[in-house]
Amino acid sequence: MSEVTFKEVQVGDSGYRDAVAEERLNSERMALNVGPSHPTTHGVLRLMMELNGDLIEKCEPVLGYLHRGDEKIAENMTYNQFVPYTDRLDYLSPLANNVAYAIAVENLAGVKVPERCEAIRVMICEMARISSHLLGMGVFGMDAGAWTPFMYTFTEREKLYTLFEELTGARFTTSFTRIGGVARDIPEGWLQKVSRFCEELPKAIEEVEKLLTRNRIFLDRTEGVGVISSSDALAFGLTGPNLRASGVDFDLRKDKPYSGYEKYDFEVPIGTRGDCYDRYLVRIEEVRESLKIINQLIDDFPAGSWYAEDAKKIFAPPKEKIMTSMEELIQNFMIVTEGPQVKPGEIYFEAENPKGALGFYIVSKGGGVPYRMKIRAPSFCNLSILEKLAPGHMLADITVILGSLDFVMGECDR
Repeated sequence: MSEVTFKEVQVGDSGYRDAVAEERLNSERMALNVGPSHPTTHGVLRLMMELNGDLIEKCEPVLGYLHRGDEKIAENMTYNQFVPYTDRLDYLSPLANNVAYAIAVENLAGVKVPERCEAIRVMICEMARISSHLLGMGVFGMDAGAWTPFMYTFTEREKLYTLFEELTGARFTTSFTRIGGVARDIPEGWLQKVSRFCEELPKAIEEVEKLLTRNRIFLDRTEGVGVISSSDALAFGLTGPNLRASGVDFDLRKDKPYSGYEKYDFEVPIGTRGDCYDRYLVRIEEVRESLKIINQLIDDFPAGSWYAEDAKKIFAPPKEKIMTSMEELIQNFMIVTEGPQVKPGEIYFEAENPKGALGFYIVSKGGGVPYRMKIRAPSFCNLSILEKLAPGHMLADITVILGSLDFVMGECDR
């Protein structure tokens, strides 16, 4: 629709605006709701948009359709009991969510986990990053009209889920990490299977790049679309690939290392233009860098214990000790019934999750239950820029913009 100006609808020399012409002018604007149940919105996100023809003039994201009150639930259960709830934040990378939460509690409790436990955690976090990016890139391709890349990425992601199942006993909601360690050591022969996966994945990534990276339709739909400047990215609190695609060199694994990340050699991919295309390229390269970290781990995987043996009031002893020793039996009983005993204080810790910085602010008054908890969800913060980003784009562009932001509603509503 062409925009009707006041000048065009003036009647007579007096310039008086006719009531009919005024109504016609107002009718050029159309209110449109996209979601909360729509494939474009990647979950229960509602977009209240005001359109001038196909041009977006206003876009307001509306949340709350998946609200579960995780932060309040945490105040009514022990620290370990809350681990399964972290699976359901960014449910595309539950293993990484578990680790971020466990490290926050361990920092508050003053617990240091052994080197082997750190290595296991780094490995599962990078595998979770690959899994999340594979799905994100595949769905992003579908948002832009390309179906075939999704078949490649989803096939590789299924291989990862098989590895997750062998390690944790579950494919989707893993609940693998514990305060003070992990649920169990890695099974025999598992590292060799991970190594084989790392050898095969680059071929699939190359196929995806052949289908997308120089595809004229994909380029037309992503280049110059949804541009986020570095200043805007910082002002709106963007983190992760969305921030780095805008040219900001910030990665918590490099800038605030945890779990021994400082020991591994890897690069942080940085974009230049901050558009949808750059956000796609950054995730492609992050998959390759994650493979590099995993290969370094496999080559020199540390021996030793997979949990903090000296944290008597934090980590439950292995089952064989519980069944043979009264002291360990009592220790297990106290941890299960009262929770890991954490000293009074407060802590904030954030980890570099696939979607960005996942942070936990925990207040303790002592005992096994947190007094207060606040979760910084990266998808929630990343979506905050949408109200400024969408206006000026066409309605068809909103699909690609949402796909490039790669958010998950589970952690937006928490």
